Amino acid sequence: MAKKTKEKKKAKNKTPSKRYSKYKVEEGKLVRAKSCPKCGAGTFLANHKNRYYCGKCHYVEIKK
Repeated sequence: MAKKTKEKKKAKNKTPSKRYSKYKVEEGKLVRAKSCPKCGAGTFLANHKNRYYCGKCHYVEIKK
């Protein structure tokens, strides 16, 4: 009987973090997206249709 050889699985490319989209440089100044008041400056709020949301501490801010 012949031996079965296993083929290696191809590595899937991981999608990069979207954190780079939270920063912009306008007129030589750094503009940041909204950050969480509970977690601090390093944690950004997700921008949904009707609210801002922090995935870390579940803080919610309703848009007007």
